[in-house]
Amino acid sequence: MTITALPNLAAAIAERLLDPESITAEAGPAATSLSRGLAGTALLHARLSATDLRFQKAADLHWARAAQINTSHPQRVGGIFNGVGALAASLILGTPYLPDPEPYRRPVQRGVGWLSARATAIAAWQRDRRDAGEPGTPWQTYDLINGLSGIGRVLLAAAQAGQGRAEPGMLAARDSLTAMINMDGGRPGWWRPTPRSSAALADPHNRDAANTGLAHGIAGPLAFLAACQLAGRGDDATADAMRAAARWLLAWRAEGSWPPQITADDLAGTASTPSTRGRRDAWCYGAPGIGAALIAAGEALQDPDLTQVGHSAIAALSTRAWDTEGPTLCHGSAGVLLCAQTIGNTATARRADDALADQYDPALPFAFQHRDHGQATDEPGLLVGAAGIALTLADRSGLADRQVTTPWSAALLMPTPCPSQPVLTTEGRFPR
Repeated sequence: MTITALPNLAAAIAERLLDPESITAEAGPAATSLSRGLAGTALLHARLSATDLRFQKAADLHWARAAQINTSHPQRVGGIFNGVGALAASLILGTPYLPDPEPYRRPVQRGVGWLSARATAIAAWQRDRRDAGEPGTPWQTYDLINGLSGIGRVLLAAAQAGQGRAEPGMLAARDSLTAMINMDGGRPGWWRPTPRSSAALADPHNRDAANTGLAHGIAGPLAFLAACQLAGRGDDATADAMRAAARWLLAWRAEGSWPPQITADDLAGTASTPSTRGRRDAWCYGAPGIGAALIAAGEALQDPDLTQVGHSAIAALSTRAWDTEGPTLCHGSAGVLLCAQTIGNTATARRADDALADQYDPALPFAFQHRDHGQATDEPGLLVGAAGIALTLADRSGLADRQVTTPWSAALLMPTPCPSQPVLTTEGRFPR
């Protein structure tokens, strides 16, 4: 039986994602998104552009098609995972991987300007809410997917690359999240107020509670503020907010991980344990993502105890059962692998390698399927699709690793990868 090495597998997946029209057809309404569509596949092709001219051409085609769709079918205004924001994030993080980024200078500048204006608008809206005495903070304003954590992190990348137009939005995101965390009151500043509509109440994300995870909880703002501090763009208030957020997370750690959210009953001490169900071992919620955020915060604050908690949370995943589902980044094996290899934990990374190998099927359209609540779908994109798995495997193997100031994984609020992380150069365990 023949086997293929990890570098070849990442490229083989990318070859299945070359045609932008097939991505558009598969992703449907999410065709331009970073999560499921062209913004994610373009980022993969840009990451691999040094290996093959086809990937550089594909990145250009996917970006162009996403721009065309955004123009003809405007998406809802959101963060870095939808519509114009997704394309902007993909260009900002992807073009530095290209042999020649110069042809994309103006599109990148336009994307930076759009994201900066979006961050400023969200921060102003939240300030108005706070000044009017409105309680808490809707999670869509601060989270990674829709809000200031994700937008701010991409703007920080742009600012570090010399894009001056990124500074106002990046600083607005930083200061708004700092103010949110430092709000006085009996409940955390990121407490989700009870929604008024019955439709919103039906969404479990909208419960009267405070989220913990990296995707939709306080670990996201913590990771972004840590990146600001490490880049020399923090201040004393930022550091105070990071300490407060980290202390809160440490206070609610249970059995080596974190519940997805802390409810009013939790705060009152009247809840059963745990009071909420949900993932505790994935990138989106639980030990991998929160652990990575705590490590970054510990490094930014020069707090070795905090860093150690993060390392311990991810190290424990090498020996205990996981509640991940499927192979993709959001709540699957690739997300655990990304977190583990980023912070340099070899044991957990190798276990995630094995989990990915068990789910590889070359007969599938994209070699892997996304799984969610028992349903399997063929997804091309970054967060819940094959592009994210291929990006993670490319980094794992060091495939055509062009040095960039900010890696693509900043879109998932990952800290700068550990330089001591060994590259897997042996033959992989993925049969053809």
